Amino acid sequence: MEGMAAMATGRPEWLKVRAPGGENYREVKALVASERLHTICESAHCPNMGECWEQRTATFMILGNVCTRRCGFCAVAKGAPLPLDWDEAHRVGEAVARLGLEYAVVTSVDRDDRKDGGAALFVRTIEEIRRQQSGCKIEVLIPDFQGKLPALRAVLEAAPDVLDHNIETVRRLYGRVRPGSRYDRSLALLDISKELAPDIPTKSGMMVGIGEEPDEVAEAMRDLRQARVDILTIGQYLRPSLKHLPITRYYTPEEFARFRQLGRDMGFRHVESGPFVRSSYHARNALEERIEQRQPAVPAGSG
Repeated sequence: MEGMAAMATGRPEWLKVRAPGGENYREVKALVASERLHTICESAHCPNMGECWEQRTATFMILGNVCTRRCGFCAVAKGAPLPLDWDEAHRVGEAVARLGLEYAVVTSVDRDDRKDGGAALFVRTIEEIRRQQSGCKIEVLIPDFQGKLPALRAVLEAAPDVLDHNIETVRRLYGRVRPGSRYDRSLALLDISKELAPDIPTKSGMMVGIGEEPDEVAEAMRDLRQARVDILTIGQYLRPSLKHLPITRYYTPEEFARFRQLGRDMGFRHVESGPFVRSSYHARNALEERIEQRQPAVPAGSG
């Protein structure tokens, strides 16, 4: 892969999407509004919102919609956090049940103002989804909880089906891209999760085109495998506004395919790599593929 230009210009054809619409999209949008819920789809300006909502899936965002950190890539509102809404968990469970979801993804803003980083509300949300939509698989995309082990342990003890924490970018760029976060702290969280709950698949995601070199992406992938991460996602960074960090490069679909193959060669159980890939994109596919891989082979001539 060749080096990067100082700043990318002109969005390529493979990064153009159709405007959202459709009956299911409108139903999900109305449900989210009526339940007074937040989704990362809307708050982070996700390019896949039209596709996902038309398939009646959404990534719910708890702990309010104001983040206590100021990551340079993220469109979620930043500032003084709102008071915690404990009923949010019940409303997420209700929305999951009304949509009839078999797989739900729950994420959050960072809440560094709280001693547990918001872990207790993650636990309550997992419990509410299970109570209101029995059998629904649950993936949680958690913050780093400032490295506080009791918070991580509490979420794992609630037994989500997948535990996700995004590393987002390469080591060299952390201070600029993720102020308030630490590369090694995120790796440690993922590794400790495997110590505490070895049967829960772990997952992490990265974005590219924000100033990294391809060999640095490969290095971060190796670090994630060292931390025993099972599932990896890699997608193109898309600048939410002129106030956010610039795009330095548009990676081609062929380059994403090479990242996907590299990840498989490294031993990740599942890799999603493409221009529009985000952490929760096709999330259910990753878990189902991992379950299939764990099924015992059927002896020849049986059945």
